[in-house]
Amino acid sequence: MSDRRSHVTFQHGQEFLAAISERWNYQILREVFFGVGRFGEIKRALGISANILTARLNSLTELGLLTKRAYRSDKPWYEYELTDSARELVVPAIAAITRWAETHATGGDITHHPLMHTVCGNPTNPYLACSSCHQPVEASTLRPVSAEEGGDQGTGGRGAASAAPGDPGSGRR
Repeated sequence: MSDRRSHVTFQHGQEFLAAISERWNYQILREVFFGVGRFGEIKRALGISANILTARLNSLTELGLLTKRAYRSDKPWYEYELTDSARELVVPAIAAITRWAETHATGGDITHHPLMHTVCGNPTNPYLACSSCHQPVEASTLRPVSAEEGGDQGTGGRGAASAAPGDPGSGRR
């Protein structure tokens, strides 16, 4: 399937969020990222019915998030992988959600999913960092830029970079 990158619009972000918000889709994408790519393996890992898994895999493939390739010539059995464009968003999102869940989980049934940085070959615990100062970015240190500060550039006037609640000139308190 061709990569949708050159045709991405604001609505694609909404389409993506709706897709991963569907009950099984995030879990399927997570399993594929962690190397569970064959239909039967995904079915067993998630305890999902075959008809629902088929529908979800077809939907994720149609959305351009997964690719499939046959791994048997005698039967129509497929192996699924994240597309390059899906990896740009899905991998950081899955890594962040997985790390958050592992950090905040209660009880003893916590499965840790170690990650390796393929460039240096070392185990890693990825984090979001500022492109200017390279310090970790945390929720408490990040806010949208107001239009007065130049945040309306490249948003098409949609106000995607509005001021944070309580900021002067934001109109929200």
